[in-house]
Amino acid sequence: MAQTADGVTRQPGPLRRLRRFWRDARTVGVGRAWQLHRGPAPIACATPHVLHPLWLRPRTSDLAVFRQIFKKKEYAPMGDLADVRVVVDLGANVGYAAAWFLSRYPGCRLVAVEPDPDNFAALQRNLAPYGDRAVCVRAGVWSHSCHLRISDAPYRDNLEWSRQVVECAAGDPGALRGVGLRELLDEHGIDRVSLLKCDIEGAEVALFGPTCRAWLDRVDAIAIELHADSMFGDGFAVFHAAMHGQPFTQAESGELTLCRRTAPGAAAAR
Repeated sequence: MAQTADGVTRQPGPLRRLRRFWRDARTVGVGRAWQLHRGPAPIACATPHVLHPLWLRPRTSDLAVFRQIFKKKEYAPMGDLADVRVVVDLGANVGYAAAWFLSRYPGCRLVAVEPDPDNFAALQRNLAPYGDRAVCVRAGVWSHSCHLRISDAPYRDNLEWSRQVVECAAGDPGALRGVGLRELLDEHGIDRVSLLKCDIEGAEVALFGPTCRAWLDRVDAIAIELHADSMFGDGFAVFHAAMHGQPFTQAESGELTLCRRTAPGAAAAR
């Protein structure tokens, strides 16, 4: 079922459902598309773009994420990055982008951060085959250390890839860790980030506020999805203000803004 911005849930018509099925079949094949549309259990789906099969949950946004990464190939322009040692994935969802990074850059290690508990469980399952190269952290990313919770307010289609976090008190039901990026890097012994991937549903407004000066010079490349329609304000304006005057080139790939440092740091990541 589809939920509109006003919160009204509507059943899609037969023609729309059929079109959706054939679109999904073009992504994962008829058999798997049928399982995802009808079956209750997650299914494993292999793709030549990653080393290990990935799990997709039925009737969730998982297939849309899968399509975005492996069919539209939005991260492909970053595939020529050299000497990628550390990837930090903020808003890792269920780990499809993380699996692509781990497969594309076989010498890298990756820290994946995701706040939603169901997404996080799927993330752990999808990255488990990569062993200690991948570390999963259940937290929300913010400008500073704090407590966050998953927002109750609907955002966009209100599906699993649209989860937002808001600040809360430590004793709030559902409270989880909110972490600043400098703290996260220090905690995991990271001197330099080869690639920072960021898709945090508008919270980039907090992340790229004034405190980003504490960590931005430790990052060599950024792939970020910016949002102008979230409760936090205009992510485009905040991000571009933060990057103004910084030694990065910028390009676009689908919904992503891609940034590369013109003189990448020579210090090796620990």
